Amino acid sequence: MKIGIDAMGGDFAPHEVLKGVKDYLQEAGDAAQVVLIGDEEKLNALLAGADLPQASYSVVHAPQVIDMHEHPTKALKEKPQSSIAVGFGALAKGHTDAFISAGNTGAMLVGALYSLKTIEGVLRPTISTIIPKEAGQTGLLLDVGLNSDCKPEQLNQFAIMGSVYAQNILGINKPRVALLNIGEEEGKGNLLAQATYPLLKENKHINFVGNAEGRDIFIDKADVLVCDGFTGNIVLKMAESLFEITERKGIKHEYFDLFNFENYGGTPVLGINKPVIIGHGISKAKAFKNMLALAQKMIEKDIMQKLAAELKP
Repeated sequence: MKIGIDAMGGDFAPHEVLKGVKDYLQEAGDAAQVVLIGDEEKLNALLAGADLPQASYSVVHAPQVIDMHEHPTKALKEKPQSSIAVGFGALAKGHTDAFISAGNTGAMLVGALYSLKTIEGVLRPTISTIIPKEAGQTGLLLDVGLNSDCKPEQLNQFAIMGSVYAQNILGINKPRVALLNIGEEEGKGNLLAQATYPLLKENKHINFVGNAEGRDIFIDKADVLVCDGFTGNIVLKMAESLFEITERKGIKHEYFDLFNFENYGGTPVLGINKPVIIGHGISKAKAFKNMLALAQKMIEKDIMQKLAAELKP
């Protein structure tokens, strides 16, 4: 098993990437081979003092970097030797089994959509986020930004993908799936919600429990919350701000600590045929360690194959 990681992606790369790799290799019981993708000269200089077991990693040279402000599609075309482009190339050719980056999010999404194949039958891939609940459990919210405008059929597929992920990665038996809406009653909401509800209700692949309101997001009402990416991204950014506010004000509580994104690493792109995990631009060692652990778990659990089985036309 080989996991490719963009060693140059993120505000604190490559130093924090290598720290995260070291922590992952030390803590993982049966760690995967890590393929560091980036400027070979810079990486080798840092690796000389990193104390990493040489058999546990390799370096693939990628002299270019896509900066955070660059236009994703244009940058991928103009920088074919960037760490993101090379990383997707290695994944597409089967040289690695997963790819991770905390670099340009747009470039990661474009790369995932155009460098790899979607799972047969998937209308649109999706991205999700972990939702911490009041009692200490975790749930899943999707989509959170990849698909701002959605069709009911797409939300129906998101529900299946989220359910498979929650069961296999979060360890939730028979995940409860809810549609994020402005009311609990059937028939509530905008045209999208009204048209999606009956599809979810008839979907035999999920355990649908009805509508969930905004006040239900952080309590134990459902394990998988489904919405369009516009709504989901607003919820995601609001949740991130809660953690930032508590940090600034020195408010200490174990529940608010659950909002720290580094605990979960990054978000996978669901609906494509190979594991791709996108990290936050400000990721540090803990986040990179957890992204590597998540990638390994996705490979070991055959998540893409299980998604394909559930989504088979």
